[in-house]
Amino acid sequence: MNKKEEMQTQRSKKIRRGDRVIAIAGNHKGSSGTVLLVQGQRVVVQGVNMKSRTLKKSQENPNGKIFKIESPIHVSNVKVVVDDNVPIKLKVSTVERGERQFVYGKNGEQIVYRSVKKPK
Repeated sequence: MNKKEEMQTQRSKKIRRGDRVIAIAGNHKGSSGTVLLVQGQRVVVQGVNMKSRTLKKSQENPNGKIFKIESPIHVSNVKVVVDDNVPIKLKVSTVERGERQFVYGKNGEQIVYRSVKKPK
């Protein structure tokens, strides 16, 4: 397996479908949305990185059509967001039973963002 194939098969551990994220780099910096799809190291975010696509004239669309669709962006260009649109840094913490949790700090306390399956 070459390096490119290996990079495409790896998935982001911290960002999943349904998470609220904000773009921290690129032309779409500052815009936020919900993750619609995770494709290896790239994510598709609702309303971020919109590209225009054209549809040729056909019997269903006699005038053709121009529509906007979300394009994937790299996972390193987004950060997870909590309630007040403040990007957070997730840390991995292990509970005494061996279960792992993603936690973030707010006002000096650790808040659990998501639990991860117990490793085998």
